[in-house]
Amino acid sequence: MKLMDKLPVIQPESRENSSESLHWQIPANFYTDPGIYQREQERVFGGRTWNYVGLTAEIPNIGDFKRATIGDRPVVVARDKDGMINVFPNKCTHRGVEFCTKDFGNANKLRCPYHQWTFDLKGNLRGVTFFKGYKGQGGMPEDFEIKEHSLYKLKVAERNGVIFASFDQDIEPLEDYLGSSMIPYFDRVFNGRELRVLGYTRQILTNNWKLIFENVKDPYHATTLHVFFVTFNLVRADQQHASVVVDDTGRHACLINNRGEATKSDAAIEAKSFRENLKLHGPQLLDSVHEFSGPATAVIQTIYPNLIIQQQLNTLATRQIVTRSPESFELIWTFFGYADDTPEMTQRRLLQANLMGPAGYVSMEDSEVIQSLKRRTQSQDNSDILFQMGGYGCESANHMLSDGAIRGFYKYYRQAMEM
Repeated sequence: MKLMDKLPVIQPESRENSSESLHWQIPANFYTDPGIYQREQERVFGGRTWNYVGLTAEIPNIGDFKRATIGDRPVVVARDKDGMINVFPNKCTHRGVEFCTKDFGNANKLRCPYHQWTFDLKGNLRGVTFFKGYKGQGGMPEDFEIKEHSLYKLKVAERNGVIFASFDQDIEPLEDYLGSSMIPYFDRVFNGRELRVLGYTRQILTNNWKLIFENVKDPYHATTLHVFFVTFNLVRADQQHASVVVDDTGRHACLINNRGEATKSDAAIEAKSFRENLKLHGPQLLDSVHEFSGPATAVIQTIYPNLIIQQQLNTLATRQIVTRSPESFELIWTFFGYADDTPEMTQRRLLQANLMGPAGYVSMEDSEVIQSLKRRTQSQDNSDILFQMGGYGCESANHMLSDGAIRGFYKYYRQAMEM
């Protein structure tokens, strides 16, 4: 049976305007099918996409390198002797061994531990141990050309300190890929100021990677699930200036919030997440400084297919999605600030980072829900999972009660997967 014959179909809307409708019904096995997962590695992460691989602040010096992953393919991000950033597979062209074994480092060459083949930081093969054999014995064939066994060089783009890579050499420029509606939000955080990495957290969730992308495109749950958000009015359905921005393709989106006074309201009561008696022993946790343009105090941006950019009050982070299997993915949080931050601002960013991450006051609830969805996606009950809040389209909205960003994601995803 061909792979295409096994792929479940995402059901389109059966309304009168179905020719313009987006996708709001997903079969549960869509998250567990191994065939779909393999196709995602080819069409989503390995296809015509710009994948986030890191920050320039992580490899600031000549010779610096880091390990990264695109989908489930390991890669190396390195700054060569000319100061250029290169990305190439972490897979020796001899026997396929992951030759780079350190998460970060500085070197002028990388050597495979198996047979000592050596690559420079551009990905070129520079040395083959016993290339001419030893005392007339062994050695590579006379027609073996070292330059023909260099590593594949991914296409690389960098914008304001953020590094992207693509397996597609003919992909559109990064600015076109981000699009005119997303670039202002991207540049709002990555505005050209020198970045400073503050730390990392990592977590492995035993469910499908698409569930976290759904989660961060879903403002509806933020107004119901998160007690901290609702009680302290960081995200609520009755906020002014709250909105969802979906780009024209549907692949990227922003959730935008404006923190107000933490008062009891009809919206908070209906959400049933408001805890009137909940107080902070350390109120300085929410002591924020308005540092970005516009009224928003939080912007969560999703860049297809593997990046989430988080600004919540003064804590800043990227979240990178790394797939491991149909039912497992890793989420890597890189918390950062700016090189010219005052010590007080750095402390504020670190303190507010406790809202997010695997054990964050807010994000731990997302992890729990995604884990609980595992039982649903593995169930023999294959009834559809619905995304109908706010209608059936993927348009932007000036409120939080919309699944439009999720529907937009699946519209574009289906096109990329040719399902």
